[in-house]
Amino acid sequence: MPISVDIDVMLARRKMSVGELADRVGITPANLAVLKNGRAKAVRFATLAALCEVLECQPGDLLHWEAEGVPRADGVPQVGREAPGTAGR
Repeated sequence: MPISVDIDVMLARRKMSVGELADRVGITPANLAVLKNGRAKAVRFATLAALCEVLECQPGDLLHWEAEGVPRADGVPQVGREAPGTAGR
C-alpha cells in the first residue's frame, strides 16, 4: 500500500509502549497493531487526531506516501503495482 504508518518511530521517540498508547487513545492493542503494521484499510480522523494528541505530533509524522513500484532510498522495490511505463516488460 502506498501509505505507510510510522507509529513505531513516534513510540520510540516518546518512549511509550504499544499498550500504553492504545489505552491513552482508547483503542484495543489489536486494532493499534493492525494500524501500526500497515494492515489497516482505513483510519478514522478521530483516531488519527487522538494518536496525534497523545503522541504530540502532526498527522504527517505518522503517515507518509510511497510510490508503488519505485525503489525506496535503500534500493528495495515497493510491492504492488509496477512502475508507470513498465507494464509488460
